Amino acid sequence: MINFNVPPFTGKEMEYMRQAVENQKICGDGEFTRRCSTWIEERTGTSKSLLTTSCTHALELAALLAEIKEGDEVIMPSFTFVSTADAFVLRGARIVFVDIRPDTMNIDENLIEAAVTGKTRAIAVVHYAGVSCEMDKIMEIARKHQLIVVEDAAQGIMASYKGKPLGTIGDFGCFSFHETKNYSMGEGGALLIRDEKYIEDAEIFREKGTDRSKFFRGQVDKYRWMNHGSSYLPSDMNAAYLYAQLEMADEINDIRLARWKQYYERLSRLMESGKIELPKVPEGCIHNGHMFYIKTKDMEERAALIAFLKKNEILSVFHYVPLHSAPAGIKFGRFHGEDIYTTKESERLLRLPMFYKLKEQEVDYVAGKVKEFYGA
Repeated sequence: MINFNVPPFTGKEMEYMRQAVENQKICGDGEFTRRCSTWIEERTGTSKSLLTTSCTHALELAALLAEIKEGDEVIMPSFTFVSTADAFVLRGARIVFVDIRPDTMNIDENLIEAAVTGKTRAIAVVHYAGVSCEMDKIMEIARKHQLIVVEDAAQGIMASYKGKPLGTIGDFGCFSFHETKNYSMGEGGALLIRDEKYIEDAEIFREKGTDRSKFFRGQVDKYRWMNHGSSYLPSDMNAAYLYAQLEMADEINDIRLARWKQYYERLSRLMESGKIELPKVPEGCIHNGHMFYIKTKDMEERAALIAFLKKNEILSVFHYVPLHSAPAGIKFGRFHGEDIYTTKESERLLRLPMFYKLKEQEVDYVAGKVKEFYGA
């Protein structure tokens, strides 16, 4: 059986976790947490990176720092994971969904401004499959209307837009280190902060509303309850697991990109004959091989292909059900404009196996079975 995903593992994870235990500091913000945060800051150039227990919690921290409150509106795509919306709904915001671009499955930057109202506080963009949204246009709109931009870059580490790492262009960026991501700590994430003015508040929110971070740095003689907050710190054992992969980040990235390119080459003729569509990466965008998807004719064909691949020992999956059609999406949000592409394109998209140790012959086998299904 070729699994859809196998969590990354380099071989050093257990040794680093053992070191974390021997350090007798396995709670949050230990040595490996600092190493991971430093790695992210150095690789991305962000002012501050704070490791979190999930990308969901990184998004929640971004919502707190953006001062989202009851009655605010946040613009985002409907084709995304629930956490993108939940982070702002928890603060009392109403979600305004807009349509996506069919080429990248990202928010259509040309539809955002028409959705802006006097209640709009933020734009949350999602870099689907590690391919960037059109950030120049989005930042221009944000500056014009004085809006906060939150980048849900859960799938975007090691990817960039016009030379800028994803997660560093907006006010806040959010990475995921879930087991399905390119680099994993089981459950985990990171908040990236562009403007240093937010760092102190971010540390307080992340440390249960206290200035405990300052206390550990020796900046205050005791720590106090300063604001509302929660516990967003991952265990240092989780960070140790992640750091083993960050040390090999380039190698992992190169291998994923090679498998992505292999899929593309093997399936290009099916695309040229009009049987399927393949991912598109706009000029100026460098992706990270996070996923490889194809688009079938419709949902029925996709279901038949999934069943055919499963029969041939290949696990493939589709992705999000658009949020605006879900019960909570109807309750907490509204769709601005017409849903031309969000539902239609989401019903055609099928993700093929993609992970760090996926073998060349396995990609050949999967691509061969897809071609067999289409009689090619």
